[in-house]
Amino acid sequence: MKISTLLDQIEIGQIALPEFQRGYVWNRDQVRGLVRSLYKRYPVGSLLAWITDSSQAQGRGTSALASGQQVKMLLDGQQRMTSLYGIIKGQPPAFFDGDANAFRGLYFHVETEEFSFYMASKMQGNPLWVDVTRLMKEGVDNILEEIQECTQDFKRTTHCGNRLNRLRDVREIDVHIEDVSGPEMTLDVVVDIFNRVNSGGRKLSKGDLALARICSVEPDARSRMRKALDHWNDSGFGFTLDWLLRSVTTIATGDARFSALHELDASTFNSALQRSINHINTILDLIGARLGLDHQQVLTGHFAIPILARFLDEAGGAAQDHETQNKILFWYVQTAIWGRYSGSTESVLSRDLNILLDVGPEAGLDALIRELQLWRGNLRIRPEHFTGWSRGNRFYSILYMLTRVGEAQDWGSGLPLKKGLLGKNTSLEVHHIFPRDFLKKSGHDNKKAINALGNFCFLTKNSNLQISNRPPHEYFSEVESQHPGALASQWIPQDPELWKPENYPEFLRQRQALLAAAANAFLDTLYNLPSDDSSVAYEAIEQGESAPGGIADAEEEKQLDDVNEWVSERGLPAGEKEFELRDSDTGELKAFLDLAWPEGLQEGLSDPVALILNEEMGLFKLATNAGFQVFDDAESFRVYAARKVLGDLHYGLPEWAQQVEDTAIPVVNHIIKSDLPVPECGAEIQMDSGEVAGEFEFVWDDQRVAVWVSSERAPQRAMLAAKGWRLFSLEEVVELPKLLEVALDSTLPNSKN
Repeated sequence: MKISTLLDQIEIGQIALPEFQRGYVWNRDQVRGLVRSLYKRYPVGSLLAWITDSSQAQGRGTSALASGQQVKMLLDGQQRMTSLYGIIKGQPPAFFDGDANAFRGLYFHVETEEFSFYMASKMQGNPLWVDVTRLMKEGVDNILEEIQECTQDFKRTTHCGNRLNRLRDVREIDVHIEDVSGPEMTLDVVVDIFNRVNSGGRKLSKGDLALARICSVEPDARSRMRKALDHWNDSGFGFTLDWLLRSVTTIATGDARFSALHELDASTFNSALQRSINHINTILDLIGARLGLDHQQVLTGHFAIPILARFLDEAGGAAQDHETQNKILFWYVQTAIWGRYSGSTESVLSRDLNILLDVGPEAGLDALIRELQLWRGNLRIRPEHFTGWSRGNRFYSILYMLTRVGEAQDWGSGLPLKKGLLGKNTSLEVHHIFPRDFLKKSGHDNKKAINALGNFCFLTKNSNLQISNRPPHEYFSEVESQHPGALASQWIPQDPELWKPENYPEFLRQRQALLAAAANAFLDTLYNLPSDDSSVAYEAIEQGESAPGGIADAEEEKQLDDVNEWVSERGLPAGEKEFELRDSDTGELKAFLDLAWPEGLQEGLSDPVALILNEEMGLFKLATNAGFQVFDDAESFRVYAARKVLGDLHYGLPEWAQQVEDTAIPVVNHIIKSDLPVPECGAEIQMDSGEVAGEFEFVWDDQRVAVWVSSERAPQRAMLAAKGWRLFSLEEVVELPKLLEVALDSTLPNSKN
């Protein structure tokens, strides 16, 4: 079937996407490669479609069809057809879900036959650069008139016209469609086919499959869930579709497994979804108001929420009394800090849900707490639990919670740091009590000790800036003088001897003990546990949820936030800060990666990526062995994202190289790497008579060396060579860049030749 016909069928809804298909994720480089391949008449692969009845299978982009009409659901080829639709039609198709900038602004140079996305500095005012979408929609005639007016060369214009017609005729290229149909093609079978043909990408999860089935009876399910997730994201919580669907599952079916959703009807789903959203909002409000955990980084233990949502659904108004709310909060905190759902999530959820349903809402929370005691053994917090280091440690959230619910005061203003008194979480920053640089200069080179949780506290931004890098033996006395009790309110040992750098280990030990006592005292106000009469002496231990890595300080966090802002501005997903790298079989925490994209910057189409700052080589090996492409500085990551994902091959190049042809970029890299003289790019060379001998990509006028791209644009090469110029084609120097070094070296003043 011709490409133009395929696109017309997409326009009227006869070709659509099944609900289980993910959105559009291609980048500009992939789009450019597709169009270049079609222009050169290279094969671009066939399509795979599932032929079904529009009334039997819900899909995206079928709204124009009457019920009962046949529709082709694309199983393989979405990215290619979406790209071509956007370029040829000038707008995204009806089923589009992604970043349209990936296919907007594609231009074609009619003489070099290069495809590139619009760059004003390179293309503005140059009719030889042609907007591909304009060509597809308007045709060749007007564009050729502009080229002829510019070149005043009929032969050149004719060559350009031939190339433009060849490009526009890609619409008439036939693409084979392999159809699958018949009564045996159930959704399960089709999804299995989809997974097999897309084996290079990420397979559909159990949640994806369950949602696909839900969408077959309730087409708006995905959009309604997305709306709720967007609302929570705006409030600082980054939840996922799978996570929300888990809450819907527990409420609708009393089962934690996604397979329980297979036979759910639309009305039951809609009711369960709305109740889930309401209950989750209640839980988030309760946790935020009573615990002060008001944003993503401190709200750990997300998978406790589906269990609590089911509890609220069962308990109704009975869950509003103070004692029940205290139990909810106690159980949530305990599941979060001990990592109850960090391993086999679905099996543990199923166990806890069964416990809740077996005893009913009146005794359900007590039964869940008893289960935690049996599983964990002891729920009391010990000083050693604050031995963990980095913000990725689960007890980081306990420190934040204590700051927001207790009497902790800001050291600059003396104001309490309670939830609601200072506005949103962005008004608090992590402060190193003993500054990192100060500790290093004082002989403490153990990163874990420097970044131990016991060395963290929370202050307002202004206070953090005022204290800056001053050591505690200098500023503690000022704080205490201006705001008596402010140090003790943040669990600071009161012995001034401990404020000296040589006593830092003992300072940590005593502060950890104060934090553990404060945490237990607060949790005791929520639920009475048997007291821990253990007389085990203090011992610094490695906790199961402690691991290497993590954000070291505010400076590192700012670098990571800047990177996230950079990728978000370019339509890519933000990375996950302090990503927990776990063993895929055991669930054991192996490391914290500063910033990670576990599904790649393009989900399913690119490798997992991580940015890790100031860490030891062992951590890089862990991430690499787990399949991550790892970068150790922000700029190298940006270069990777810009060039490999966004297709901006000029990103990171020096100013002088910003307008070179894409195919010449390897030469630029060699010039920089070999420290060769900077050339003039895109320059004309004139003969002694004033006649222009041609336009060259690189020109070293003093050394009389030049590189040409197109023979048409450099017609007088023989005359230049006769005048002593060393001339090379771009293909020659790309294949053998040493040619430039030899040529330039032989012409330099210090050359032996």
